[in-house]
Amino acid sequence: MRTRLTRNERGAALLETAITLPLILFISVAIFEFGRAYQTWQVLTNAAREGARVAVINGTTDDAVREAARTYMRGGALLRANDAPIVLDRNAPLGDRSGSSVTINYPFSFIVLNPIVRLVVRDSTARLGAPLTMSAFAIMRNEG
Repeated sequence: MRTRLTRNERGAALLETAITLPLILFISVAIFEFGRAYQTWQVLTNAAREGARVAVINGTTDDAVREAARTYMRGGALLRANDAPIVLDRNAPLGDRSGSSVTINYPFSFIVLNPIVRLVVRDSTARLGAPLTMSAFAIMRNEG
């Protein structure tokens, strides 16, 4: 009688593991992926600030502003830094004065979650699993 209960409990433990292990792995991967997305957004925000800082310096060119932002993005290990469009406006309204604004749009894709979504959803018209565009904006007051 005692061995029969032990066998049933072992089967139950195996079944519980088979059900919970994929869920735990999915949650762990999701935490990793969203952490990477947050880190990318932080790098983009700081790159936009760096570009805006350079933009308010008298005599800087638009190319110098874009290169400062791209250099920061490359330093933050963003692989598509050269592909990200950077929009610069040196006469952006800022209260009673004008400012220089920098907007960066960056294509971000999840490494593990995108292929999983494509496996689960087979609709070819859906944009699920496609890269999403992260956007960062910074503005600083023009001096002088």
